Amino acid sequence: MNKKTAEKVANTLKAIAHPVRLRIIECLENDEKCVNKIVECVGGKQSITSQQLNMMKDKGVLACRRDGVKVYYRIANPNVIKLLHCIGSHCKNK
Repeated sequence: MNKKTAEKVANTLKAIAHPVRLRIIECLENDEKCVNKIVECVGGKQSITSQQLNMMKDKGVLACRRDGVKVYYRIANPNVIKLLHCIGSHCKNK
């Protein structure tokens, strides 16, 4: 792995390496959801969830679209799901 690729990988891992962000990704695994549904799914304050969503969108982990007043988020890179399944499987086996 060259230096540039290693930096991109590290930035992606940093972008998802938080319990709330991991739960958001899990919530969005099968389909896109509006912010209110994501807040319900992860259980927390909307302001904190919105901050986490925006950070992951800025890092390219999530994408979003606006429909009227609602904003819908989805996984931008499905490889993130594969990575989390792999790591989750490893952690369950320990």
